Amino acid sequence: MNLIEATIVAPDAHIALVVARFNHFINKCLLSGAIDTLKRMGHIQDEHITVVWVPGAYELPLIVKVLAKTKKYDAIIALGTVIQGDTPHFEFVASATSSGLMNIMTHTDIPVSFGILTTQNIEQAIERAGTKKGNKGAEAALTALEMINILKNITVS
Repeated sequence: MNLIEATIVAPDAHIALVVARFNHFINKCLLSGAIDTLKRMGHIQDEHITVVWVPGAYELPLIVKVLAKTKKYDAIIALGTVIQGDTPHFEFVASATSSGLMNIMTHTDIPVSFGILTTQNIEQAIERAGTKKGNKGAEAALTALEMINILKNITVS
């Protein structure tokens, strides 16, 4: 049996984080959690981390695609928050963003980690940005690190 597993340490990896400015106060917490995890757990140096701010979650896929096409990054982490309102806008934005990011990942073979909160209210978003429910930015960073190493192990095998 062949078993491919990976660690999260990736000191030579280059990571891009694309962050939505809309709901900035929450996304800033997601970004902080992600960067802390990349540095402490992945041993990534500052010079290997690029942060790009975009207007909102809907704009994430375009910039992630452009970054992926450069082939400069071993993984890209998308961070944002979409909070449900009284109109169907939430469903359109969440669905389009999710589909767009998955499409980019499968067409570029570069891991795109999904650190986008889709919540019913602001309280749930706050809980997932570093309080009761952990920090989803940190979780997205862990996923990116593991995916980098899984891909390395597959190409080496």
